[in-house]
Amino acid sequence: MSQLNDMKLKIEEKIRADGLDEKEVKGKIGLKCGKLLAFIDPTTKDDPTTVAKLKLAAKEVLHMTL
Repeated sequence: MSQLNDMKLKIEEKIRADGLDEKEVKGKIGLKCGKLLAFIDPTTKDDPTTVAKLKLAAKEVLHMTL
């Protein structure tokens, strides 16, 4: 599994745990990091720039550290 996919799963878990609107939050994160979470799967290759952007977006939107 890719690091990006692991991060996506943690984000989805946090969204559900907090009872947030999944489409809205995923949309905000996708816009901030430049990659829609729907396009991240276990075969997605890790790109250091995208990993860094996704970490930052999760921190800004969900106040979580990945």
